[in-house]
Amino acid sequence: MAKPKVAFYWCASCGGCEEAVVDLAENILDVVAAVDIILWPVALDFKYKDIKAMEEGSIAVSFINGAIRTEEQKKMAKLLRKKSGLVVAFGSCASLGGIPALANLTSKKKIFKRSYLKSPTVVNPDGIIPKTKSVIDGYELTLPEFYKTVYKLADVIDVDYYLPGCPPTPELIANAVNAILEGKLPPKGAILSPDKSLCNSCDRNESKPEDVEISEIKRVIDIELDPEKCFLAQGIICMGPATRDGCGASCINGNMPCTGCFGPTDSCKDQGAKMIGTLGAILEGEEEEAIDKVIEGAVDPAGTFYRYGLAASMLGSARKEEEDE
Repeated sequence: MAKPKVAFYWCASCGGCEEAVVDLAENILDVVAAVDIILWPVALDFKYKDIKAMEEGSIAVSFINGAIRTEEQKKMAKLLRKKSGLVVAFGSCASLGGIPALANLTSKKKIFKRSYLKSPTVVNPDGIIPKTKSVIDGYELTLPEFYKTVYKLADVIDVDYYLPGCPPTPELIANAVNAILEGKLPPKGAILSPDKSLCNSCDRNESKPEDVEISEIKRVIDIELDPEKCFLAQGIICMGPATRDGCGASCINGNMPCTGCFGPTDSCKDQGAKMIGTLGAILEGEEEEAIDKVIEGAVDPAGTFYRYGLAASMLGSARKEEEDE
């Protein structure tokens, strides 16, 4: 019997999700033995035309990581959706927009100006800016369109399941692959990690006071972190109360606070808003005064509370489209 076909594809991402697959270590041999990997740009040389030639639905599952930033990425996502029985949004960027979506706080024009004209390491005396079409010596050269907005995968195609994390853990990846192969999947749209906050499984819970109250927000560079004590009780922003469990507490085990890469639980509509509310509740002072302290204490509020989920938040794109014109 033919093995099920599986595709791995990357869009606007850093490569960490590919590393996560490799981090399956010897277990990756079990995956390779069980499936036929027909697309994996980071490791194998397949062409787009090969995918286009395949029958619709012939790919059992496509794992797509990265946000949607360019025309090419959107086209490939749509093509893989057409050819696949299942599509899994793999990692924070595909699921929530990820760090690339923080670019939604500025404009395409400003991004290009900084990247190609004003960056300290750029040498571009002719002021050349990328275009979708250019003619050089009679030859037409093309580049995919760079969209004004960064999108999460579900904004451009129908997504069956979500595998959170920056990157997802090898354990979650293995569990997802096995569930697909064995046909033991939850209802469509499910996030394939525990639906509870990270705080529920944190080893530092025993050190957390019953009523946490702090006078100010501190940064990790300001104090010597206690490796046993709850970060919030130390005045450090830890996204654990607003973040889904399933990461194995890798950051916390390294004595660093959670930054929120697994996104919110099912009951939370906006991860950043929930975290701001949590901090406001434990800071001394009246509610309005406490919220002001949160904003003042967070040097980069957007990057702190919406580091991975801006595209999936109520803010979406916090700028006016006309700024791009």
